[in-house]
Amino acid sequence: MQLNVLVNKLDTEFDIESFGKDPAFSRFIPEVYSASKVDWPSIFEDGFTQLFNGLMVKGAPEVKNIFLAVFPTDHVLERFINESVPGDLLFMHHPLLMECGDPQGKWGRGFVPIKEEYLEKVMEKQLSIYTCHVPMDYHKQLGTSAAIAEALNAEIVDGFLPDENGNPLVLICAISQTDTSSLIQKAKDIFDLPYVDFEGKDAEGIEKIAIVAGCGDKVDWMQQAEQRGVQAYITGEIHCHIDNDYGKMKYKKMLEFAKHTSMSLIGVSHSASEYLVKKTLIKEWIEREFQVQPVLIPQEKWWL
Repeated sequence: MQLNVLVNKLDTEFDIESFGKDPAFSRFIPEVYSASKVDWPSIFEDGFTQLFNGLMVKGAPEVKNIFLAVFPTDHVLERFINESVPGDLLFMHHPLLMECGDPQGKWGRGFVPIKEEYLEKVMEKQLSIYTCHVPMDYHKQLGTSAAIAEALNAEIVDGFLPDENGNPLVLICAISQTDTSSLIQKAKDIFDLPYVDFEGKDAEGIEKIAIVAGCGDKVDWMQQAEQRGVQAYITGEIHCHIDNDYGKMKYKKMLEFAKHTSMSLIGVSHSASEYLVKKTLIKEWIEREFQVQPVLIPQEKWWL
């Protein structure tokens, strides 16, 4: 594959220019890399430094293999560097590692930059990195939340927080009647988890759920879902376990909401919730569009 053809296809499919600057990473990339003294504007492609989506690091012009991952953890980057050949491309959801914390372990540090040594190795080997954040979250067919709905055999019937095309960020779905315990077990199976994060009520007769991949730990989103008759709210993070004042404030606010909600609140980890689309819908799309078998790189630990 020619790198420019592959990049143009990804840019067009996810319509990254129409979304403008990524609201999260246009803020956090300058913050974390400036603190680490890495000259990120000279490393990352000019287009990426404007949109904070798209081709991030440009390697050789011909691509043999496409690797799929979510966060640039050390484990993910080491596998990509070691298993690739010059020109290969890593397609991730996040351009930064996000340590979200473990509900049964340590709290996380929040956004963490890619270590300079890994960036140097990527450039030395002439590898490419492409990331797509908000445009993928909203994508109707290849979206992070859409993949969860498909895995749960859920029918999208409503939603809120739409983009300019009317595609919602939070999906409201109808499912075959179930209960909290069964839904948790199904989530553990789908996302390959030892445990979920849980708050709220154990419920019977669940037929209406909300789905939002990634950080769904926003009380106002949960309130909107509950007002729409949702009985279970499934997301990457129901609690913020980031070890700073902001994280502790959000955690306290969420605990207060959980005391009174009628919903089951189920967190499946930020990274696992967003990796699902890579190993299902994105993998199938790449096989179909480029006649190549992508290399999947799951995270070494989903709760991080």
